[in-house]
Amino acid sequence: MGVTVLQPYPMPENKSGAHIIDYLSKRLLSLGATHAGQFLVDCETFISSPQPHNGTPGRAVHVLHNSEYPASTFSIMDSGTGKQVSLVADSIFDLLMLKMTNTFTSKKQTKIESRGARFEYGDFVIKLGSVTMMEHFKGILIEIEYKSCMILAYCWEMIREMLQGFLNINVGKDFPSYFAPQTIMTPMGQQQMHAKHNDMYEPTDTVKQYLEQFTNYRKHVSMHGGLGGQQQQPVHMSPSPVMGAAGGLGMIRP
Repeated sequence: MGVTVLQPYPMPENKSGAHIIDYLSKRLLSLGATHAGQFLVDCETFISSPQPHNGTPGRAVHVLHNSEYPASTFSIMDSGTGKQVSLVADSIFDLLMLKMTNTFTSKKQTKIESRGARFEYGDFVIKLGSVTMMEHFKGILIEIEYKSCMILAYCWEMIREMLQGFLNINVGKDFPSYFAPQTIMTPMGQQQMHAKHNDMYEPTDTVKQYLEQFTNYRKHVSMHGGLGGQQQQPVHMSPSPVMGAAGGLGMIRP
């Protein structure tokens, strides 16, 4: 296991998700990557019941599974005030949640997953995920892992170059939002900035990144109504400087 970063893929205009996944898969294979099976990450959210009537945000429990860790169930409890508590358990946790219907109710209409092909290239693992919610396509989410590093600050530039070189998309120099500096409370009750990109990476960091991205997809559905349609905004198309006359899905880089 190494540092992992998630990157939503901008959806080109008039292109289906299946078409983009096929293009990206062929591009990775042509550049030397090897196909290494399939992957799946799913998320189901349970909300506290009954909901509070005093305006206080209700609690939520997000239960996630990652095929890289088939014996584990990841749970993230959200207090509704921004504070989160994570837990790693075995599959018995899923049965426990089913028996807590008087306390937590599943929001099945928001169950969401990312699944697709898994590729390896040297020390990198690249996963091309098709995100669906209630079987409706929402977008493409790319997971890239650099197995030789456990601290993002030491390898972000390599991961960034891999995303740009292999997938021909523009990635900013700043760390992804999940790794942005955060304000934490010290044991002495004082606030201080914490540089998460300097922390040792853990499997729960991958799950939390997926929850962050899944929440964005869910918010899009909530704001625009309905489950159909594409998640990402269209981008302008132009001949790719990398693919040349091969007819790839070239994109204008800012």
